[in-house]
Amino acid sequence: MPIIRQIAQLGQPVLRKVTRDIADPAHPEVQALIDDMLVTVDDAHGVGLAAPQVFESLSLFVIASQPNPRYPKAPDLPPFALVNPELVWASDEKEKGWEGCLSIPGLRGIVPRHRKIGVRYLTRSGELREEEFSNFTARIFQHEFDHLKGIVFLDRMESPQELVTEKEYIRIVSG
Repeated sequence: MPIIRQIAQLGQPVLRKVTRDIADPAHPEVQALIDDMLVTVDDAHGVGLAAPQVFESLSLFVIASQPNPRYPKAPDLPPFALVNPELVWASDEKEKGWEGCLSIPGLRGIVPRHRKIGVRYLTRSGELREEEFSNFTARIFQHEFDHLKGIVFLDRMESPQELVTEKEYIRIVSG
């Protein structure tokens, strides 16, 4: 039965480490981790969660985009796991947008990200997939992919003046 895992907070060394690849996505421990991550991201009202955020330095994240209190306009996608993901290509066109992070609660910042990306990853059953993501889904992928490289969204911000509290963010976006 899946369990809600503790989420590593900024300052935990695991968030700054480069992850290692997963040899066998179908291994029962990997499957249990994916299940735990899916219930954890749902419980925390996130749209994505990387393995380092639950103290596992593995090349794995989940995308679980759906409208929720933290992201009321998020697209509604069936949740899925990306094992050993790769960023194959990225468009020259970038777009600035608000991001938050379950490992950095209470803060939001404006982060430039590629609008379209091409990715390759293994599904939880080990099937190789190549896909193109755009807009919000591309943003989620890039944010979570950064976690696998020891990078957090604060590192990608162009100006610390574009960092606000969650309360101020809500005022700005509802205003």
